[in-house]
Amino acid sequence: MAQVTVHLWSGLRRLTDGAETVEVEASTVGEALDALATAHPGVKPVLDAGVSVVIDGEMTTSRHQQITPDNEIYLMQRLKGG
Repeated sequence: MAQVTVHLWSGLRRLTDGAETVEVEASTVGEALDALATAHPGVKPVLDAGVSVVIDGEMTTSRHQQITPDNEIYLMQRLKGG
């Protein structure tokens, strides 16, 4: 596993002591989400409700997607259509 940077949307920052980014050890999207919830337990209910994960400008739905320190990883509020 490598240390990756996860960018947070403004609503999550109140749950991470104001941090705009969080460093976690992960090699997949799922590991990054799990590590974020472990480091900042207040975000777990939000993550469990669902978030959108964007890697290098492309949204992914797979917790198994590989990530590296070179990737730009953003968490966004879940996008819902209707």
